[in-house]
Amino acid sequence: MEDSNVKEEAGAAVDAELAKAIMSRQIQPSLIGPLAWVGYMFSDMEIRIKESTDLYGAVLWPSAMVLCYFLENNRDKYNLTDKNVIELGAGTGLVSIVSSLLGAKVTSTDLPDVLGNLTYNVMRNTKDRCKYIPQVTELIWGQEVEQRFPLATHRFDYILAADVVYAHPYLEELMDTFDHLCQENTQILWAMRFRLDPENSFVDRFRQRFHLEQLYDLPSLSIKLYRAWRKDGRTKNQGQAAA
Repeated sequence: MEDSNVKEEAGAAVDAELAKAIMSRQIQPSLIGPLAWVGYMFSDMEIRIKESTDLYGAVLWPSAMVLCYFLENNRDKYNLTDKNVIELGAGTGLVSIVSSLLGAKVTSTDLPDVLGNLTYNVMRNTKDRCKYIPQVTELIWGQEVEQRFPLATHRFDYILAADVVYAHPYLEELMDTFDHLCQENTQILWAMRFRLDPENSFVDRFRQRFHLEQLYDLPSLSIKLYRAWRKDGRTKNQGQAAA
């Protein structure tokens, strides 16, 4: 019992320290000038994000910061340089921006009503800073995914997703979108905040199609970060991280 308590206390301390390090990357928002913004420090650069409070998908949630922090601090194993990366449910664009700053060829996707704000943030923060100009495009989960991203011409090294699973009616469409885009050697890096039971049941269904490895567990933020790859024959070297 004593050993168990010690381990729990140690785990809580690690969680608190990591959560503090992640959340410290946010800079206090500026209210000076015509546009309010929230600042973040990643890849040694200040990133200014404009949120749109009238759109649920255009507000930045902590899961995005968790994923950005992981990408920045694990570049030795998850090297994004020259890699083809797609982000699902990009929202305000922070993950897409950080991935671009880390050298990736990024396709940033979300719903049509979010694209205006997403495009503004991505272009404002990557112009003259990145090797590749990010592409921002509409993607409605489960609709014309095969036509928009045919397997013959669209191959992604990484699929990134932050807080795309919550109480919405499109979880099966999201699953099908993951399933289509996750090809040979593709890795999914997915940060998720647990709120309600649908999140837990989605993870259970996700495990039926994909291998799932937990990379971070942050109880203080109710967020977990996963790596996933396909179970079926479309994946080779499925246990290896892309170099």
